[in-house]
Amino acid sequence: MIEVDGLSRTFRSYRKEPGLKGAVRGLFSRKYETVTAVSGVRFTVEEGEFVGFLGPNGAGKTTTLKMLSGLLHPTSGTARVLGYLPWRREDGYRRQFALLLGQKNQLWWDLPARDSLELNARIYGLSREDFERRLDQMASLLGVGGKLATAVRELSLGERMKCELIASLLHQPKVLFLDEPTIGLDVVSQKVVREFLREHNRLHRTTILLTSHYMADIQELCERVIVIDQGTVFFDGRLTEVLDRFANFKVVTMTLEREVGGVGADFRLEQYGEVVASEAGVLRLRVPRDRVTATCKALLDRLPVRDFSVEEVPVEEVIRQLFQREASRPASVGSDSR
Repeated sequence: MIEVDGLSRTFRSYRKEPGLKGAVRGLFSRKYETVTAVSGVRFTVEEGEFVGFLGPNGAGKTTTLKMLSGLLHPTSGTARVLGYLPWRREDGYRRQFALLLGQKNQLWWDLPARDSLELNARIYGLSREDFERRLDQMASLLGVGGKLATAVRELSLGERMKCELIASLLHQPKVLFLDEPTIGLDVVSQKVVREFLREHNRLHRTTILLTSHYMADIQELCERVIVIDQGTVFFDGRLTEVLDRFANFKVVTMTLEREVGGVGADFRLEQYGEVVASEAGVLRLRVPRDRVTATCKALLDRLPVRDFSVEEVPVEEVIRQLFQREASRPASVGSDSR
């Protein structure tokens, strides 16, 4: 459904010197720099896949989605979506995909949401019967059936985003690009949107590429993730592989019968792992994966343990560490070009 091969995009950016003198000097002599937003990106997505597209701010995620949607032309490389070259903007392609930007509105601000949805239905040539049926189904699942007659500017952020989602899916696109669809939403609205997207993907086999900074979105919806930073893909695989490859430790938590004491002068907690917490009879250690069994046995032998658990590191922490590690590497300037 999606084939991306060596896709790159650079921008020419004007560097203005500060102050009035800099502004006047810029009228006669301007300095420019080339900003690399996306560099040689390659990946494929099969029909029905729900793929997380991850990266820190400025990684090139939104630029990539805009190129795949035909809003931007690449500097080099190519891509095929549904067999089409996106930036040719052929009518056959535009009728089969949708792009939802969490920070952009597509509904008319001063009109009731239903009016904008009816306009979309006319644009895509939907019959009245199909429009009413699809609208009733999606509005019911998202819990906004009673809000469609309300002006968009009077809707809450969560209600507005749900209506934006309906507008994107009304024509039942085969490919859906989602850029931060839950940004700014409360926990309840996020959960409703996630459940709706999961069910829509299951029923219609829609191919979805999702960017989000909420790791709960990625964990609940995506088995596969593509991680991009500084415009380049550096991981593409199952989400569980991120933990296996990049989280080389686990968290061991010990609940004690009493405070640590009387276990010998040679006992040092630090020798078993990195101490995350040690208070109120609870110990938390970060222990290398290959030493978890031996560490647990040693601590159970030496401490008055009432209960213990071994947990994976939260995936959001792993991703954050990945971004920090990649950010510390020297690279060209990156931009998300929002």
